[in-house]
Amino acid sequence: MDTIWITVAVLGVTGIIAAAVLWFVARRFHVYEDPRIGEVEALLPGANCGSCGHSGCHAFAAACVSASSLDSLSCPVGGDKTMQGIAALLGLKAGETIRRVAVVRCSAGCSQRDKRVTYDGVRSCAIEAATCSGERDCPHGCLGCG
Repeated sequence: MDTIWITVAVLGVTGIIAAAVLWFVARRFHVYEDPRIGEVEALLPGANCGSCGHSGCHAFAAACVSASSLDSLSCPVGGDKTMQGIAALLGLKAGETIRRVAVVRCSAGCSQRDKRVTYDGVRSCAIEAATCSGERDCPHGCLGCG
């Protein structure tokens, strides 16, 4: 029975020591982050798409906070309304955002498009695009290789 109590005591003391070390390390190596970055990130749509040119919404928010002007920064997903909100929060002036819309040029399936050539090789879109630009006679559609 004494073995169990000794084991529990050693494990408890080890846990307390580990917690103290983690607390000290967290305090010692704490990295300060501007709280405005979180506020700007809350205004963003949160798509993390990278269409703004940054790796995600957090990186874009950090760039907005560190920028002296928002003229070169824009969030295509959030649009002009989002950039106006960020500008109001940071006390800067937002530039005019040009709205971009994706256009689907071809919506036909493989069976609805004419065959231009017969490709008899490895079924890979990359290889087929490099060798014959696809079997089908549509430059905008899927090559159909999966």
